[in-house]
Amino acid sequence: MAVVGATGAVGIEMIKTLEKRNFPVGKLTLLASARSVGKKLKFRGQDIAVKELTKDSFNGIDIACSAPAGHFQEFAPIAAKAGCVVVDNSSAFRMDESVPLVVPEINASDVKWHKGIIANPNCTTAITLMALYPLHKAFTVKRIFASSYQAVSGTGAKAIEELKRQVGEIVAGKLVTKEVYPHQIAFNVLPQVDSFLRPATRKRR
Repeated sequence: MAVVGATGAVGIEMIKTLEKRNFPVGKLTLLASARSVGKKLKFRGQDIAVKELTKDSFNGIDIACSAPAGHFQEFAPIAAKAGCVVVDNSSAFRMDESVPLVVPEINASDVKWHKGIIANPNCTTAITLMALYPLHKAFTVKRIFASSYQAVSGTGAKAIEELKRQVGEIVAGKLVTKEVYPHQIAFNVLPQVDSFLRPATRKRR
């Protein structure tokens, strides 16, 4: 099994969850960008060195879990072609009608028609659907109006560090520096999640 984007905030949580749930992993491969190569992360009491994500990374891998990462859109089809089943946590394939979009507690059976890649909804969507789906079955929900307030952790480890840094800068009366977000995020709310895209709809199967 492989975790892609292993050194990021989501990747680290994936590793913890695999261990917590005692997932039957024979061998765990940790993949990330070149700058993280050699960094070691713990899994079941062992230190596992991070390897660079390349086109040859998926030989011999049965399952690959991807943390949110735009560059993985290039590698997912390569992994699938190598015989690996990709569970993609990014937004790359969510609107692709050839890829099952799965919340296990709701439509787990859709996994059966995957062609090597399985997508999952945004975390806010998945959690909301857990509450809405029983109501939908009972009353048929036709439309919802929703507002979500996302934590900086959804953007990754660098965003978390930026929030901490900006809080310190503001408390110290220093000029706020920005790297991850286009505007100050400390003590603020930005009316945007991810990049702006054209409206898209996904047909029901």
